[in-house]
Formats: sequence, structure tokens, C-alpha cells
Amino acid sequence: MINLMLTSCTSDKPMAASSSAIANAHDAEELHVGLGAAEPCISPKFLYDALGSKLFEAICELPEYYPTRTEAAIFERHGAEIARVAGTGATMIDLGAGNCAKAAKLFPLLQPAQYVAVDISSEFTHDALARLRQRFPQIAMEALGMDFSNRFELPELVRAERRLFFYPGSSLGNFTPELAHEFLMRLRAQCGPDGGILIGIDLAKDKATLDAAYDDALGVTAAFNLNILRHVNQLVDADFDIRQWRHHGFYNAARGRIEMHLEARTAQDVHWRGGARRFEAGDCIHTENSYKYQQADAIKLLERSGFEATRVWTDPQRWFAVIHAQAIPV
Repeated sequence: MINLMLTSCTSDKPMAASSSAIANAHDAEELHVGLGAAEPCISPKFLYDALGSKLFEAICELPEYYPTRTEAAIFERHGAEIARVAGTGATMIDLGAGNCAKAAKLFPLLQPAQYVAVDISSEFTHDALARLRQRFPQIAMEALGMDFSNRFELPELVRAERRLFFYPGSSLGNFTPELAHEFLMRLRAQCGPDGGILIGIDLAKDKATLDAAYDDALGVTAAFNLNILRHVNQLVDADFDIRQWRHHGFYNAARGRIEMHLEARTAQDVHWRGGARRFEAGDCIHTENSYKYQQADAIKLLERSGFEATRVWTDPQRWFAVIHAQAIPV
């Protein structure tokens, strides 16, 4: 969620999708293919329009949603040591920056020479950056509107020296392990010889805790998931009746991941620009995965992707890990 994500907390989302009412050709084709697939799906990036980002902010305040407060406690307890390991004066590149709040809390410790906020929810991020410039005028700041899930290349305005990718919130979990490996390799290619990554990883834990975190009693996560249909209606002129769908979020232990689905309450026909589909009662649309890692597996994934873990910080329950990893010289 937001990890792919979005906000006062960075989601476990990989990216956010544009809130424009007209989808670009790539997004429209992606939605058309996903909705028409044998097992229909919508990319989690479409969860994060302006309303979706605000709903995720609310999720981060829920008692059931442990990742945000657990990660925040790690940064608060170990912030000074994290700064010593990661170093000051870096080019801090915040992936899925949302409202930039997580990065901003680290500014006094990390003292980045340049801060680059990357998010496709560009209006949300630009507004946040305008406020941050007033609070931290000594830090050069840039906002990049970018979908970094499939390709990633930083423009020249981003300093090449000591790039530190900041990817909190366990957003990496939105990728399958194979795609996570490809994504991390793309980051490594943009890192340079002296770069690194500071990343949050949600660790495997009991099913009851995970189920509650993604299907809260108040129904905020349900509203967040259902909002994706409203966003799709805007983007590709679809006619989803949101009242005819329900949220279903659960931990799939066999696959080591949270799954979020939308289930049709009744049989219905749905149309969108260039396509249509019949959904029977009980049919589901898959909207998000969030993989939960064993700590050793997360470190191995980083190593296979060109990063060497230099330090790991966890909470007392070992529910969450913050890892700093240095780019391995090539």
C-alpha cells in the first residue's frame, strides 16, 4: 500500500498515477490490458490519485496499520546512527515522495546537499516542496513527476555525486521478487560508484496482524481500494458502479504477500474507452500485492541487485527493517 504506495507517510507503493482526468496512452493501454486479462487486475499505482493519497494518509494513522509507526520509531531511535552510516551531504532521491514528510524529518541529521522528490502525484508533491523550501532554504530541492516502475533515468538537474536513494515504507513489497530485483538494478545503474540506498522493508509476521493492517475495522482501507475504481472511471471513461464492489484484503501465506482485491457484489457489465467486460457476482479485480520479507532474503535481494548491506536497524519485535546498502563497485 504505499509501499507501490503517495503523503504524511510514504506508502508501500512503488509509484503514484497521474490524477489527470485523461489518461496518457500508456496508462490507458495498461488499464485496458489489465481489465481484459484472464485474471483482471489494476496496477496499484492507480490507487494514488489526490483522494487516494489523502486516504492513505488516514490509513497511516490507524491502530491496525503498524508499518508507518514502526518504521518511524526506528528512524527516531536510530536516526543519528543512520546519518553516520549513510553520511551527510548526499544527493537524497526520495522515491514515491508524496508530501515528503518522512524525508523532511531526516533533513537535520542527513543534511542533504540536494533533495529530489520523485512522484507521479506531481501536484501533491510540488505543494509539499514549496513548504519545505521555506523551512530548509539551505537545501537545493527539485520535484520530478515520474513513473519509476518500468524505467528510470534521472535528468541532469540531479547531482551525480553521492546519490542516496530513499525508499521507505516497504514500497518494494508491491513488486514481485523478480520485478523488485529488476527495479533495484535500475537504481544501481543510476547510483554511480559512490551511491547507495536507504530502504524500508516490512518483515514477515503472523497472519492476524497482517490481515488487520490491510482490512481495518473502520473501513478506511476499503475506501482507499474502492477509490481506484473512481479513478479508473475518470482516466478511461469507465462506468464502474463503486457501490457494487467490496474490498477484500488478506495475507496469502503460501505466497508470502498481502493481496488486495475488489469483489463484485452483483453481476454487471462494465465499459471503458476501447473495451468492456462482464463481471459475475464474486469475480475479483486484483489491485495490489505487498510482499513481506525475511530479513536475510531482503539482504540477498539487495546483493543480487548490486548493493551491499552495510547496516540493518529493526524494532524490538522485528516487524520492520531499515537497511542502508552501498553500491557495489563494478
